[in-house]
Amino acid sequence: METVTVSALGAIVGLVLSIVFIFMKISPVYSLMLGSFIGGIVGGATMGQTISIMVGGAAGMMTTILRILAAGILAGVLINSGAADKIARTVIDALGEKRALLALSISTMILTSVGVFIDIAVITVAPIAMAVAKQAGFSKKGILLAMVGGGKCGNMMSPNPNAIAISSAFELPLTTVMMTGILPAAVALIVVYILSNMVKNQGSDVTDKDLATSVSAENLPSFAASITGPVVAILALALRPLFDITIDPMIALPLGGIIGALVMGKAKDILDYSNKGLNSMTGVAIILIGTGTIAGIIQGSELGDVIINTVQGFGIPMYLLAPIAGILMSAATASTTSGSTVAAQVFGPTLISAGVSRTAAASMIHCGATVLDHLPHGSFYHATGGSVNMEFKERLSLVMYDSLVGLTLTAASVVFYGIIGIF
Repeated sequence: METVTVSALGAIVGLVLSIVFIFMKISPVYSLMLGSFIGGIVGGATMGQTISIMVGGAAGMMTTILRILAAGILAGVLINSGAADKIARTVIDALGEKRALLALSISTMILTSVGVFIDIAVITVAPIAMAVAKQAGFSKKGILLAMVGGGKCGNMMSPNPNAIAISSAFELPLTTVMMTGILPAAVALIVVYILSNMVKNQGSDVTDKDLATSVSAENLPSFAASITGPVVAILALALRPLFDITIDPMIALPLGGIIGALVMGKAKDILDYSNKGLNSMTGVAIILIGTGTIAGIIQGSELGDVIINTVQGFGIPMYLLAPIAGILMSAATASTTSGSTVAAQVFGPTLISAGVSRTAAASMIHCGATVLDHLPHGSFYHATGGSVNMEFKERLSLVMYDSLVGLTLTAASVVFYGIIGIF
């Protein structure tokens, strides 16, 4: 079969148009597919060749998509059983009002680290956060930054779609990808606490109307039962690095969800929770199909070579290509999952051939994808702002702080895994 190379210009046009189409309120998956198609044509491929490249790119996402869909069972159990809510409330109650912002960050971090989507984690904690803010006199900016920052930290060490995509692309155990996020997250959590304290009295205050969405703590499962599902899933995944016993995430994550539901006495609800979890994952899976089409165009283009030559031309160490790729792709897609997936698929082979370890490259791309994943052309920006009833303009004023958290994660990852070379 004839090999087709799309020009770098075509790949850039495809990326830019995808972003433009998303801003025009066209469905992200259609935006990515349409941008990919136009990029392929502009890049010199025929219509048939462009379609083949797009299909090949989407096909490369299937392993990741299957694992993400399977993860819906654990996520569905955590969210719909009240387990996620219980975990958040326990952490906040334990740390108290004096450390309220830290408690919000840690509770959101824990929720994302055990497998809840970061935007869902923020939405889950938000009603509690607004009640805390009203009592302590904190602004919406302070509590939202605490939650988003904590969520970003947790997202680096979770079995969420972004980590699954990274582990698939680099052929690494999911637990390895999760473990590399621990050190950067620890550093970034300190920065989150400092930044959220800086803005806790800036912007709009929480009103009684905002508190109307607060939920009751009654009938929630115990903390021990709530945490059982994630613990089982993580222990199952840990068997590979510990004892060379491989249990794929496609099995470990649903297993954790099912056992968690049984321990909470929710056996009769497993089917309902699974269906709801699947629905929550379907949107991500579909977007990843669109992401696969643009990844195919970029992989089949000269853009990767242009970026690599630029990095080498400036004398930048080759390992820095990993965070740079993560940052650029997260800016293009406004998504941690899509950004890290495209960056890993396109630049992973080059990084490995240049002598960068798979684990180090995976971590640096993963952390880099948090720097600009909150831009307004993505859903995360709007979901998190809506969780505390924040106006568009005020949410925009937090973007810089969100990026500082992502940059901290990235810088820590570069130091630990690129410069020091822990892996």
